[in-house]
Amino acid sequence: MKKGRYGDFGGQYVPETLMKALDELEQAYNNYKNDESFQNELKDLLANYAARPSLLYFAKNITEDLGGAKIYLKREDLNHTGSHKINNVLGQVLLAKKMGKTRVIAETGAGQHGVAAATAAALFGMECEIFMGKEDTRRQALNVYRMKLLGAKVNAVTSGTQTLKDAVSETMREWTKRIDDTHYVLGSVMGPHPFPEIVRDFQSVISKEAREQIIKAEGKLPDAVIACVGGGSNAIGAFYNFINDKSVRLIGCEAAGKGVDTPENAATIANGSLGIFHGMKSYFCQNSEGQIAPVYSISAGLDYPGIGPEHAHLHKTGRAEYVPVTDKEAVEAFDYLSKKEGIIPAIESAHAVAHAKKIAGKMSKDSVIIICLSGRGDKDVAAIARYSGENIDE
Repeated sequence: MKKGRYGDFGGQYVPETLMKALDELEQAYNNYKNDESFQNELKDLLANYAARPSLLYFAKNITEDLGGAKIYLKREDLNHTGSHKINNVLGQVLLAKKMGKTRVIAETGAGQHGVAAATAAALFGMECEIFMGKEDTRRQALNVYRMKLLGAKVNAVTSGTQTLKDAVSETMREWTKRIDDTHYVLGSVMGPHPFPEIVRDFQSVISKEAREQIIKAEGKLPDAVIACVGGGSNAIGAFYNFINDKSVRLIGCEAAGKGVDTPENAATIANGSLGIFHGMKSYFCQNSEGQIAPVYSISAGLDYPGIGPEHAHLHKTGRAEYVPVTDKEAVEAFDYLSKKEGIIPAIESAHAVAHAKKIAGKMSKDSVIIICLSGRGDKDVAAIARYSGENIDE
């Protein structure tokens, strides 16, 4: 496979002004990823600041209720800041510090990546600005306030659909203005090389731990690993150390919104086609003229019109399955896990729980499913209440 490419996907499709920054980032990452002192510093942060390793929790109640495979939850929601996002952010901000940068910028959809970036910037004493679609600042008002409490400036983006794709575009534009002192902490396995590789490597700690934990608990590998997919950072983290284990089904759950046969969804694999956007070649939801189509999901974190290039490659080669999950199914799973296990998942993660509900009962009792619970649901409680027709104060 060529550098920066995952089969037909990936690459660097950016303005000339960004090539210097990408080359500098690639050189620095290639140096530090093999540097023992850097890796030891990151391990210490993950253990003593982010609270890793995260638990692999046997979900006894839903296992008994669904009557099939044993279900385990990889509890990324228990990390500091409440999601898997902190894994990648600690790595990237540490790298930025080593590179001599004094300012970080980041995009965010549901706000979890923005909160993680603001947290790491505060820890390292760096200036931080977050770009977030105006619609998402309304949907995730609690996380906007958390970012401000952490010292970050939050910029509401008013272009396009005022959601995640517009926030990414604005952050890339901002980066071109100040590449000398600023690092763009990209939040998912997307964008131009080397970002998909960097984010995947920092998130691969999820499957590294899960592999060791499930062998210790069950004496064997899982039969399936399930994770939600927008850009795909938690999913590639959950999949990565199982990719060479052909017996393990890898299942990504994308946002079908109000249905894949309606215009209101963000199901890229189901409805997308090959294109170039945000510096990468991958699958994107596009209109008949090839323009990026507006997408929709109840989940701000999955409301993105594309998917990371490594996921596109895993789909094309058949190594991973990608399935659509509707808003209705996700909300039902949100409610189900909350009531059955006493765990309120992020609405993103509820998409993965919804698919597990569909398949677990059809599997034998000695089968094992791992669901990556990418984040906690505090941020989504008000949105779920509104969806259910109940208004509450956030």
